[in-house]
Amino acid sequence: MLSVDMENKENGSVGVKNSVENGRPPDPADWAVMDVVNYFRTVGFEEQARAFQEQEIDGKSLLLMTRNDVLTGLQLKLGPALKIYEYHVKPLQTKHLKNSSSQRCQIEVVGLKNKINM
Repeated sequence: MLSVDMENKENGSVGVKNSVENGRPPDPADWAVMDVVNYFRTVGFEEQARAFQEQEIDGKSLLLMTRNDVLTGLQLKLGPALKIYEYHVKPLQTKHLKNSSSQRCQIEVVGLKNKINM
């Protein structure tokens, strides 16, 4: 099921925010191998995307990758590998961690409110 939220934009218009972005779930932890492959194809790494498919890197695996994994484990040329890690893998990891900790805080607050209301 596709959830849709209304979002106010800076220019005052209202846009639609989907739970699926560009055919992928918004949280990289939920990406399948082909979501990872398509992400890297979309951002201009067509050739390198094949390495993620060959190594069966799904979203959870992508979020666990270290700089060394990307630079050596995928057997990519150094230049593209550095860009993939610094401009894509690392920011996706950071965004995921921020979202995860934010969700945990929200859950804890709701839990506390439920205990108080009992």
